[in-house]
Amino acid sequence: MSNPAIELRLWRQFAAVAEELHFGRAAARLHMTQPPLTQAIAHLEALLGVRLFERTKRSVQMTAAGAALLPQVLDLLRRAQALPEQARAAAAGELGRLRLAFVSTAGFSLLPKWVRVFRERNPLVELELLEATGDMQLQAFERHDIDAGVILHSPGFAPPGLNSRRVAREPLVLALSEHHRLAARPSLTLDQVLAQPLVIFPRRILPSLYDAIFAMYHAAAQSPQVVQEAIQMQTIVNLVSAGLGVAWVPDSVRQFQRPGVVYRRVAGKKGRQVPVCETSLVWPEGAAPACVTRLIDCAPAWPG
Repeated sequence: MSNPAIELRLWRQFAAVAEELHFGRAAARLHMTQPPLTQAIAHLEALLGVRLFERTKRSVQMTAAGAALLPQVLDLLRRAQALPEQARAAAAGELGRLRLAFVSTAGFSLLPKWVRVFRERNPLVELELLEATGDMQLQAFERHDIDAGVILHSPGFAPPGLNSRRVAREPLVLALSEHHRLAARPSLTLDQVLAQPLVIFPRRILPSLYDAIFAMYHAAAQSPQVVQEAIQMQTIVNLVSAGLGVAWVPDSVRQFQRPGVVYRRVAGKKGRQVPVCETSLVWPEGAAPACVTRLIDCAPAWPG
């Protein structure tokens, strides 16, 4: 037989009788008369197929089954009583789960402090973190696998079907091997670096920034000499340390202190500037869920 569906009312009546061990007092506590309460307990015992109380004219005692059941019933009633407040807390974003994806560059400096502040302010929200490239995040949004994402992009880029809020803006710098002939120079110009072999991420994971970098080369009548593509910024920097080429990376990647790699700012010219990149929090179109709004409220302050 399948388990019977038992109303919460019956469990509440069982708990009252178990605690009072007197049908009259339990009925008064429940604001009802004794006969309906007696019938309710008999009905509960019939549903369960076990006796919960031993009754005599002078006393009421719980059976072993009733005594074993009581702690769980009291816990059930406590949890049921808490449900309305939990529903209000969930609607306000104070309770629940937030699934947040992020690109690796956000993990260098932006995300750790952001997450710490969010968790301090929202201790009842379960925050699930997933490192994923921009293209993987778009797919995850389509599958409804994430609630929000942190992506890297060029200024003005708007992911289709998503709302966004910028949380950081930084220049691109050049990563090069410490053994590279240009590494000893404290500053570089575009004319010095555009002919160097290039290690870069695939266009599919960062199309707006990839196109901005290529546009910089084309503005100087140059074609990038791409020698290797890699998905993760850490991998790109590791390939640079091996001497495969140079790479354009966000300034925050400097914090990934890979031995054998140096980072240099590159001065542009009028009409030929080194691109900057932005990091944004993104979520599906429409009003942001309450938990995402709370994440926005904890975002690092960014003017403009």
